Amino acid sequence: MQSGWRIGSIFGIPLYIDPSWLIILGFFSFANGINLQQDYPGWSSETAWLIGFFMALLLFISVLLHELGHSLVARSQGIKVSSITLFLFGGIAAIDRESKTPGLSFQVAIAGPTVSFILFIILTSIALPFSEFSPVIVLVKRLAEINLVLALFNLIPGLPLDGGQILKAAVWKVTGDRFKAIHWAAQTGKLIGWAGIISGIISSLWVPGLLWISLLSWFILRNANTYDRVTSVQQTLLQLIAADAMTKEFRVIDANMTLRQFADDYLLNANQEEVYFAASDGRYRGLVSIDDLRSIERSQWEIQTIHSIVKPLPEIHHVEEKTPLVDVINRLETENLPRITVLSPAGAVAGLIDRGDIVRALAKKLNVTIPEAQIKRIKEEGSYPPGLQIAALAQQASESQLIENSQSGDK
Repeated sequence: MQSGWRIGSIFGIPLYIDPSWLIILGFFSFANGINLQQDYPGWSSETAWLIGFFMALLLFISVLLHELGHSLVARSQGIKVSSITLFLFGGIAAIDRESKTPGLSFQVAIAGPTVSFILFIILTSIALPFSEFSPVIVLVKRLAEINLVLALFNLIPGLPLDGGQILKAAVWKVTGDRFKAIHWAAQTGKLIGWAGIISGIISSLWVPGLLWISLLSWFILRNANTYDRVTSVQQTLLQLIAADAMTKEFRVIDANMTLRQFADDYLLNANQEEVYFAASDGRYRGLVSIDDLRSIERSQWEIQTIHSIVKPLPEIHHVEEKTPLVDVINRLETENLPRITVLSPAGAVAGLIDRGDIVRALAKKLNVTIPEAQIKRIKEEGSYPPGLQIAALAQQASESQLIENSQSGDK
């Protein structure tokens, strides 16, 4: 769910303000007001504070235009932009997926700094003919400088900054591997983050106000780690197939037994919902439908057999053992299924997969320990934990795989 307050939309893109934005707006207004009083002692305190407030407000408008540059270029490539949010560290455009090629990815990345640089040129051109230091001209000149700093800062080559996206596009172009490119750019972002944290702490010993450098660097480090971790999860998902995640958590019963015997021997003693498959003469006949059982008159239970409530295997939701796990995840979500059946090459039931099985298989591949109690809870609730966006990551990974496969086919 989108956090913050929606204040409208721009070019059809929802615009949000995070509560943290109010904090930084107040801070910049205060800092600008003090600096302007010191630099222009002839100004009244009211003028200095008013210009300081407008400077802070226009800074975030500049950030908004910067993010809008990314967003409009992404939309021109057919990519959905869910929102633009202004928050403590500036702004972020929620772009739903990766561009299809390194060149297109570069276009999206460079769009933001380009907008900021164009604003710098325009504002400088407006203020250049004036030599006096009127409040309006000072505001325009300083806003021009801010946009130049915004453009240059974002060109630092490390994720999550635009320069990191540009570096990613370059490595992607050279290696042909998008995942490797993201890892490289994320590692650079981590180095930049740590360097900024350390330098900010040291600098703040002499100038306490410079501690904000460490705070901003921490944000860079955290997001670089997120890029790296998410990419590792997507790579792992693409390496797994249905057979890696399926379990044998089902029971096979005799298709020739009566419905009464089935109900007495299995349903009455079941502690939890179980999945039943029917077999006879050495062959699987299908999935036993408990709903169909309930719809049959109980007087018929002594006469009718399991055959009457069996759904043949070809008619139920199923995948093959070699089906990529990302495809399994996507089917579970798009078709809103609690689980899916895995069939062997011979058409027999090989296993079942639900969301708990997927989390277990992913954790095993990544060498991450997840308590079995948590896996059980996922199975019972039929949903992934809130912080584990497996469905979205699987969709993105499968889209990336399709892009890479199409590029390979074009060569």
